[in-house]
Amino acid sequence: MASFYNNRFLVVFLLVVILVSSCKNEEKVEVQPKKETVEYEIYRPSEMANFMNAMYAYNVQLKQQIIKGETPVVMSLDLMKMHSAEMSNGHGRTPVWNSFVNVFIEAQQSVADTLSNVELKARYNDAINNCLACHKTECTGPIPKIKKLLIQ
Repeated sequence: MASFYNNRFLVVFLLVVILVSSCKNEEKVEVQPKKETVEYEIYRPSEMANFMNAMYAYNVQLKQQIIKGETPVVMSLDLMKMHSAEMSNGHGRTPVWNSFVNVFIEAQQSVADTLSNVELKARYNDAINNCLACHKTECTGPIPKIKKLLIQ
């Protein structure tokens, strides 16, 4: 009989230990919401975009000179960079682009040609119209900006 009481005592003891361990007051740990960090992607223009912006600025100056009646004599840009400048993502030198680039370079250089018989305003507008023709097929975004370069 003593073994029955010992077993009964052991069972009760185990039940008490299980109840005590499961009924502990656990501290509630506050979980802090995870702060999401936003990573901004900084726009970095390609070499070609930088070159096109420089060309735009040059043509703005050229337009002002022509309107004032001055004759530009210096081509400050190296137009041959158009053949090697890194293009923007998703763009490449297509056959259409290649057909326009050399025509544009000649037209842009003719603006500063002091020996030409063609009126300066016409040569300048021809160069700008070459820009527009290319941009109508390749990269249409800057067309409104380019149209502002035309001399009326």
